Amino acid sequence: MSCFRRKTVVRAVGQAIHHYDMITDGDRIAVGLSGGKDSLALMRVLSERLSRVPIHYSLHAIHLDLGFEGSPARAIQDYCQKFGYDLLLEYTDYGLRGHSEENRENPCFLCARLRRKRLFELAHKLGCNKLALGHNMDDIIETLFLNMCYSGEISTMVPCQPFFEGKLIVIRPLAHVDGPAIRRFAETHEFPDFSNPCPTARTSKRVEIKNMLNRLYRTNNKIKGNIFRSMSHIKPDYLLRPGPCHNGRI
Repeated sequence: MSCFRRKTVVRAVGQAIHHYDMITDGDRIAVGLSGGKDSLALMRVLSERLSRVPIHYSLHAIHLDLGFEGSPARAIQDYCQKFGYDLLLEYTDYGLRGHSEENRENPCFLCARLRRKRLFELAHKLGCNKLALGHNMDDIIETLFLNMCYSGEISTMVPCQPFFEGKLIVIRPLAHVDGPAIRRFAETHEFPDFSNPCPTARTSKRVEIKNMLNRLYRTNNKIKGNIFRSMSHIKPDYLLRPGPCHNGRI
């Protein structure tokens, strides 16, 4: 069973990489290593692929400590040394700034924006042309619903997204893997359980959306796959458009 689980994740990552043309020969890839199971799985699969694929790329892990007490930064550093991962560790106050008194209404937005900006800067500093993030299928679906519910728009994170006129490309190789598969993969590989010291990690709007979707998924095991496929199977003529009606269209 463990071999099947491992191959399921590895195969899905390979399919996503090929489908979206994420990685090419000579790429220097910065990997956002938060310490969560998603990012650990991403680093493990991308590292192991190097011995099997006919192209070469280099991996450079980045961990941003957010300034909370109980940070797993040192434990993550030890983990990377154990497996020979190249790690850039930087201490920040982004989490504390996000949860400051003047920003209590939306701490996640500011913290995420600061983290993304710094990841871009460090990827550039390392000479990387790609930044790999551990967002999975569930994250992509949840972002779709977050944006619909709280931003009034239909959008989500995409598996392969260029920035700065293509000088840096964000890739999400776990786009075709859902959370339960990653948790099984983590159990098979006995990943350490790094604690998340963020005070809103279990009470954010994303958690609310996740819980709502999980209740829906339990009613029909095809729903998650159908939602994910719907994001690339769009019928514009059957979506609302701003402005008056013209020729029978809104």
